[in-house]
Amino acid sequence: MKCTICKKPAVIKLRHANLKLCPEHLVARVEKVVAETIKKFRMFTPEERVLVAVSGGKDSLALWGILNKLGYRADGVYLDLGIAGYSGRSREFSEGFAAAHGLKLLVVRVEEELGAGIDGLVKVARGKACSLCGTVKRYLLNRVAYEGGYDVLLTGHNLDDEAATLLGNTLCWEEGYLARQHPVLPGEGKLVRRAKPLVFLSEREVAAYCVISGIAYIYEECPHAAGARSITLKRVLNELEDRYPGTKLGFLRGFLKVRERFTPPEPVELRDCPSCGMPTASEGLCRFCRLKERITRHALRVTEDHGAPA
Repeated sequence: MKCTICKKPAVIKLRHANLKLCPEHLVARVEKVVAETIKKFRMFTPEERVLVAVSGGKDSLALWGILNKLGYRADGVYLDLGIAGYSGRSREFSEGFAAAHGLKLLVVRVEEELGAGIDGLVKVARGKACSLCGTVKRYLLNRVAYEGGYDVLLTGHNLDDEAATLLGNTLCWEEGYLARQHPVLPGEGKLVRRAKPLVFLSEREVAAYCVISGIAYIYEECPHAAGARSITLKRVLNELEDRYPGTKLGFLRGFLKVRERFTPPEPVELRDCPSCGMPTASEGLCRFCRLKERITRHALRVTEDHGAPA
């Protein structure tokens, strides 16, 4: 198998793009797609301060490295979620990458901010692990970006992630979510602009980029993700992609052309949470602070039970 561009030995075949690429041209393609996506959607400028949500996985580390090569001012933020047997390893990969490239990495421990890590939260609060974790991550990432004075917060969502989310929202006709699904979400008040520069790159491309570029990343999936709906949706899309190359990219690009047809939800008045001061649609505490209160109450009950006489 030879590279479509230079005829040197190819290391990957991208059926959806009708390309066979050598290491050099695979790296060039990935970096070009990211640069073009940033420019097309006006995600941010070289003068703006960029914060990358880093997980220790291939997507976020590849994105951080690419931005560095493209000349953007990008720092990273890592949330130590407190997941036994997983968070420690993912943090090592994140810190190792930052040290190797001379990049600034902010580390935030969820247990210190919330009173418990995700393992503890799942035992105390009602709800699915991924939903609870998503609430915590969205809140803390936005708060860190806002308080740090960053102009935009980036996540490493790739084509596979976006196509799976789109399929899930379409199957349920979640018009509000469909109206909001876009590579860029504008900022508002204390909500920092968010962007996803990897949305047109497949998971295979990003993984190959990391291998070629020598980027070490954590391979394991989060233990709480077992049985998640998104995994099933990705499997279905992979079967379609295998039979009909280009399905995922066509699905996402086609949606973005008609996205404006979906009715956006009624504007929600945001208020400052009376406890933390961050924006919330609730009249009282934001959901993060409510979770924090629940953990505090649980800890007090445990202390009282243990301290009670036999």
